[in-house]
Amino acid sequence: MSTNHHQEAGVDSRAVAARDQVYARPWAGMAIVVGGLVALVVGIALCVTFGEKDIRFLTVWKAIFQFNPDDSQHQIIHALRLPRVLGGAIIGACLAVAGAMMQGMTRNPLADSGLLGLNAGGGFALALIYAFFQELPFKYHLLFAFLGAGVGVGLVFFLSSIARGGLKPLRLVLAGAAITALLTALSEGVALYYHIGKDLSFWYAGTLAGIRLSQLEIMFRWVAAALVGAIFLSRSITMLSLGEDVARGLGLRTGRVKAAGMLIVLVLAGAAVSVAGSIGFIGLLIPHLTRKLVGVDYRWIIPCSGVLGALLVIFADLAARMFSSQSVIPVASLIAIIGVPFFLYLAAKEERAL
Repeated sequence: MSTNHHQEAGVDSRAVAARDQVYARPWAGMAIVVGGLVALVVGIALCVTFGEKDIRFLTVWKAIFQFNPDDSQHQIIHALRLPRVLGGAIIGACLAVAGAMMQGMTRNPLADSGLLGLNAGGGFALALIYAFFQELPFKYHLLFAFLGAGVGVGLVFFLSSIARGGLKPLRLVLAGAAITALLTALSEGVALYYHIGKDLSFWYAGTLAGIRLSQLEIMFRWVAAALVGAIFLSRSITMLSLGEDVARGLGLRTGRVKAAGMLIVLVLAGAAVSVAGSIGFIGLLIPHLTRKLVGVDYRWIIPCSGVLGALLVIFADLAARMFSSQSVIPVASLIAIIGVPFFLYLAAKEERAL
């Protein structure tokens, strides 16, 4: 009994010591949140005014607060531009926060919803909807996307865990690549057989074009609840990021936290996939950048990742439209240009650490 007591005391003392090593830069986090929100408002205004035909900011203001259905510019703003930029901000925040949570819970620096099968799972679920349940309202598209994302990530973790040596970062990514390839191939097969390639093309492209305000109204409630839940869990995720033994030593019920965290990740990734398709690397890039800026406390990482993720997507979409005003470049393509080299750098770094 005495030996067990001393062992438990040793674990608790190591856990407390590890917790005390968690550093944060609250001033940097506050600057990112406040400055980022200001930049977000400016970015949204720029994105709404810019297009094939530029619209004055005063017209945008009137379209939002004094909408005139007979004004063609007001209709363009409400039907096309405002949903696109608001959707981009929401999707960027969703994917960045989902990536931050996955990296914290799994202690895997390569974790990202696009790399671990969530996006492909959501896309496969949408392919089934277009093939068999085309008349379903959008709220059911969301539900199917959540379930598909869960199936995708579940297959990835299962495939990784049955290998000798258990879960390892690179093994998880390799399993994610395999499951993503499988689910994407199945989606393409369904699209070809049932002639729904045009309906599913938005998912392959990863574009913000075609987002509607009605879709955002439905997904906003889910996303808002998930983001609040992510902030609520942020302290627990910080403890999990120190290791399961440390987290248990600090009194954390790790199983419950992981289950709640994964549910939040599924909602965030599923919502993003359902309206914009497969946009990868946001959940990989942004959390790493945020940790460099604010430290390793997830009470700052999660909200700052949300703000920076929203900024990345709306400005990447603006850049895509500036490069090509006629045939718009999908936002996923521009983000991948940055994300692929960064992923290769992290993968090489992880391999050297093993």
